[in-house]
Amino acid sequence: MSQYLEQFFADVWQQLERFYQQENDRISKMKDWSQLHIGVNHYVKVKWTSEKLNKLQWGTPHYGTISIYTYEPFSWHDDAYRVAAGDYMQEITDINQIEELFSALCAKIDSVFQSDEYHAKLFDYRLQLILEFEHEGREICYQKELLNNDKFTLAKQTLASFIETKVMADLPGCPAKKDGFFFARCLVNPHFFHQSVADIDPLVQRLLVKYSGNEERLNQWIYDYTLAFKAWAEEYILSVYFEETGEYETKWILNSEARPKQTELEFFVYIALQTGSKEPDTRKQYLELAQQLGSQEAEDYLQNGSDHYEHRRKSARFQGAANDIRKFISIHIIVEEEEAYREALHYIIDLLQAGFVKGYSLQLESQEENYLPIQSLAKTELHQFFANCLAYPNLFPLIADYAKVAMEEYAWYEDVEPSELSAMPGTYAVFGLGLFSDAYFPLVQSYMSLVDSEHQLVQNNYAEALLTMHDLSVERMPVLIDILLSANEGELEQLKGIHIDKLELLAELIHQLENKEDYQRSYVLYQIFGSMEDLAQRIEKESAPIQEMLEKLVGWMEDY
Repeated sequence: MSQYLEQFFADVWQQLERFYQQENDRISKMKDWSQLHIGVNHYVKVKWTSEKLNKLQWGTPHYGTISIYTYEPFSWHDDAYRVAAGDYMQEITDINQIEELFSALCAKIDSVFQSDEYHAKLFDYRLQLILEFEHEGREICYQKELLNNDKFTLAKQTLASFIETKVMADLPGCPAKKDGFFFARCLVNPHFFHQSVADIDPLVQRLLVKYSGNEERLNQWIYDYTLAFKAWAEEYILSVYFEETGEYETKWILNSEARPKQTELEFFVYIALQTGSKEPDTRKQYLELAQQLGSQEAEDYLQNGSDHYEHRRKSARFQGAANDIRKFISIHIIVEEEEAYREALHYIIDLLQAGFVKGYSLQLESQEENYLPIQSLAKTELHQFFANCLAYPNLFPLIADYAKVAMEEYAWYEDVEPSELSAMPGTYAVFGLGLFSDAYFPLVQSYMSLVDSEHQLVQNNYAEALLTMHDLSVERMPVLIDILLSANEGELEQLKGIHIDKLELLAELIHQLENKEDYQRSYVLYQIFGSMEDLAQRIEKESAPIQEMLEKLVGWMEDY
């Protein structure tokens, strides 16, 4: 190797050696490894460009920048080690020199990779090596995957034993918590498994059954394999056949006439279905992309939904249909009567109890068109359906049953585009029940404890609607406060039409606020009395003992 290549190589290796020593020190202190975690590092990329390293080089000779990546770079973050290349770059002009450099780089790194110089966990069983080099106005790239056969053999043996003793064996044999992430990654590693439903699904399902009595472990396993499946989809399908676009929301545009193998396409559809329990939007997106790639199976799922739910139910009074992939429910009320809505509610409840996505949209065919008297609620068909149901007081208990099943924190109906009109599942049912009957105030309070007040606004107008339907009383003060506490701070306004001038109401207000945080007290009091100045003006007009009670409230207020 020429002197000039040796100088380039020395600059690169100085950075890599420093990194590996730091990593070795860090890894040596780590305990409690998963038996499936073969090693940490599996990537090196060296890149030379003619660009200046930094602005300090302006006006001085420069020979470009060498970047050394020890992890695969993300599009939004670049943590490469960078050094200014020396004047030796003037001599590296021939393509053969660059190829010689890559060969030397491979040999040096492979010698370290195969040795026991560092901690056994420093390297994985494979290491991807890349050299990118700017040459004659274009970028050339060399790639090679290094393999440590001893580690690879050990990894396969360890995995086989793990499957036999921890996955397929009867309880109490079970993976440790730390093993789930690595086992899921093994499942989508072509070195270990054929990427086929027949090979992988039995193992996924086996652990789902094993964890069925432990919700925490079950959810963690679903999360682990969902993450691994999405990584496979990104590497083998999305980045190969599509172009990523979209500034705020990722969109994939078909950019190749090439198509994946049938087995790959079938596995992509399988991945779409498996991600659906936790990420229904991802499932729908993947199936739509698989359809673009020519999958009839994906097209069928998009058209009809999966096999997990009752697609259709009908009687002489109503007809219902559901598609969990597209996340919609269709209701046709044939006879406008209580029993028709009862049957429709039972159908929707049965779907949700079976796991149907709670953030659905609803298509309604009905002759009645009722809506709740609440500002800010979108007049959608989903809203209309529950307002129609609420016209029948005998249905109230069933509507409450629906609400208890439907409510879910950080979820929203899909009857509107994401906006200030977005509403948590159960909103129309809960709001209507609270308006029409005190008996459902506890349900209203449960809803308010769940609602994501930072990202939802529709609850801000509920207090006024409630007070229009119900006179304020001592018994109703707790639910009013819970509603006010759930309001979105960015849209906070003083309630209209409320004037608390009874001693028992002020006493109950003080009693309810005594155990609240300072900010919560201010939050509630502003919505009832307005600003501190507004309350001060009110105090001047009152006489004892109301004046004394209001003065106590002033001490709890902060200006909004």
